[in-house]
Amino acid sequence: MERIKINLPASFTFSTTIKIRITDVNYGGHVGNDSFLSLVHEARLQFLQSKGFSEMDIMGVGLIMADAGIEFKKEMTYGDTVKISVVATNFDRIGFDIFYLLEVANNGVFITTGKAKTGMMCFDYANKKKADIPAAAIEKLQSV
Repeated sequence: MERIKINLPASFTFSTTIKIRITDVNYGGHVGNDSFLSLVHEARLQFLQSKGFSEMDIMGVGLIMADAGIEFKKEMTYGDTVKISVVATNFDRIGFDIFYLLEVANNGVFITTGKAKTGMMCFDYANKKKADIPAAAIEKLQSV
């Protein structure tokens, strides 16, 4: 079986921590795939907010997710605090990729629990069509 392999960039420009809630845990006793994407979504929102943006307004254009990939490495369980590092890269005329590294501290050492990538496309919601990403937005999204 061929598996998804996410090659992460060498560095990240943003990180946040999120505590795993009981509602994030599935019948297997660990974070479910749906909750994993929700954690990534929360990290993306915090990343965008740190730049003065939202998913609905990046200098006049919105965002829509074009694709998503997840690579699970280790379980995350109730009560874990996950550090999620985020970076935007691979910009083109209408979109970019966001990469995520999820880690949990174990005795002071961060252990990778997962990786993710979302392909984000700029979108004009009023006219229901793709939109160009403003050059100034690219600069801001790439800043530390």
